Amino acid sequence: MFLSLPLFSQKENIIIAGPMIGHVEFRTAKVWIELNKDINNVQLFYWEENKTNKQKATFSKQLNKISNISIFDLIQLEPGTKYKYSILYKNKTIDSGTVKTQTLWQYRTEPPAFSMLAGSCAYFNEPIYDRPGRPYGNDSSIFKSMAKENADLMLWLGDNWYTREVDYYSEWGLNYRAQRDRSQQVLQPLLKAMPNYAVWDDHDYGYNNAGLSYPLKETSRSVFTSYWANPSYGEASEGIYSRFIWNDVEFFVLDDRYFRSDDKLPDSINGQPNPSKKMFGDKQLNWLENALSQSSENYKINFRFIVSGSQILNELNPYDCLTHYPIEYNELINFITKNKIEGVVFLTGDRHHSEIIKKERNGTYPLLDITASPLTSGLSKFTGKEKNHPSRIIGIDHTTNYGKISFTGTFKERKMKIEFIGPGGESLTVYEIDAKDLK
Repeated sequence: MFLSLPLFSQKENIIIAGPMIGHVEFRTAKVWIELNKDINNVQLFYWEENKTNKQKATFSKQLNKISNISIFDLIQLEPGTKYKYSILYKNKTIDSGTVKTQTLWQYRTEPPAFSMLAGSCAYFNEPIYDRPGRPYGNDSSIFKSMAKENADLMLWLGDNWYTREVDYYSEWGLNYRAQRDRSQQVLQPLLKAMPNYAVWDDHDYGYNNAGLSYPLKETSRSVFTSYWANPSYGEASEGIYSRFIWNDVEFFVLDDRYFRSDDKLPDSINGQPNPSKKMFGDKQLNWLENALSQSSENYKINFRFIVSGSQILNELNPYDCLTHYPIEYNELINFITKNKIEGVVFLTGDRHHSEIIKKERNGTYPLLDITASPLTSGLSKFTGKEKNHPSRIIGIDHTTNYGKISFTGTFKERKMKIEFIGPGGESLTVYEIDAKDLK
């Protein structure tokens, strides 16, 4: 027997969490759902909006031996089209929703205007297992505001749930934490409203600052691949990194934990970068460099988001930033510069405050590191030196928040607007940049 949780009561306790929209393409889409342990033979039917001809989705049950999770594959869809779906159990509808495929604009029209949400650090209190004292989790109504946004996708930037001491060292515990947090009622409208993609960071991977030596890294990977519906997960069953395109934006979704050396290893030895201290690992970094090099071969791309749970550019970050892994930092930045990779923007989480770091580079465009954090967890307490970083052009330190990034204009005049939004949906600050300024 698995868990005894206070599941939300609707749908006769059949559904624990979801449905959640996962990866969506031009002609395919994924719908994720977690069911009560005794529920089998659930079906999903889908049809084009305003039509009646229904198709039965192909079914892929996750190989998670503890949680009863299913991912449905919707196929033979048409681009830029809205579909309705119904989930049936014993011939009765237990939930329904809609999903819209990506628009096939390439070689036909200008790219569509669209927007995405981003955020990290989602903590739901559970007092019996939380550390004593003031609760670490804040008001979770922020997810209601996010669900109401007219956005096309949501990108979870790590620490998407927080394991506790009672979870760290057991398969059951890691599944328990993912299931409990995913089942929160306040999350369900957001999961259903738009496609959801994710990376992880230390707290939804294992314990604080966990890396390659975490003893349950394979188990944690199994939990992650069960609870998300990304397009892919690493290579040869290692890591969770992936890659996908949305209109004229390509996302390179990195794994900052599975291959990661311990943060406490020295950054340098005898004045030289420590060759054995890696965040992404040789295999993943080689994959990223090849992916960046090939990026515009088959699609027209303006922006290339490199997504990581850890910051990339903030050298005053005293914790886990790629700048403390100088071998990889230097290699990546030099690769982008030498190969003239245009439109690179870093999108990161972790820090419990939101900010934009802008790094100028001689002879080429500046690099941005957009950090969106936290969604509900505690706010950071960081030094004045870092807070007054000369490259910090935007900073949100006083409230939980999420990021909304919007893209408008023709392909040649494309613009990106970055907005940080408070828990009640209030705009906190806005920063805009043209695609041509990242070339």
